[in-house]
Amino acid sequence: MDEKETVQNPETENQQENQDASIEELNELDALKKEIEEQKEKFIRLYADFDNFKRRNAKERVELIQTAGKEVIQSMLEVLDDCERAEKQMNQSTDLKQIREGIGLVFSKFRNILQSRGLKEMKSIGETFNPDFHEAITEISVQDENMKGKIVDEVEKGYTLNDKIIRFSKVVIGK
Repeated sequence: MDEKETVQNPETENQQENQDASIEELNELDALKKEIEEQKEKFIRLYADFDNFKRRNAKERVELIQTAGKEVIQSMLEVLDDCERAEKQMNQSTDLKQIREGIGLVFSKFRNILQSRGLKEMKSIGETFNPDFHEAITEISVQDENMKGKIVDEVEKGYTLNDKIIRFSKVVIGK
């Protein structure tokens, strides 16, 4: 019997090793499955976070567009109030000098508000015509040779807002 036990012992040991190896592989497989599941959950959470970020960003963009002019409008209300006072004064007063001064103050305040928001007038008269800044309305004959090809009159002023053209100057060019 010793021989059988000795013979069975190596087989039993072999089986035991195989079982241990199988258990190790199963444990490793379970650990990998668990890790994959954790990674999937992380991915789902990350995707949901990104989706929420996109929605929140789109909502903020819409709100920004809707309220972008709010500050400008609020600052213009002062000018509107001044215009209403000037209109009332024009209907009540006969002193043209006083009315002229009041209207001058309103325009000055209006220009200052626009300039504080980044608006600048483009200088055109006497400048060489440049289609990147000017829109030619017409050409007229000029006697001064130095004014040929230059802007002799401005029909509408051009403006830049924070150094970007928002309206081209409409000009008359000398020929």
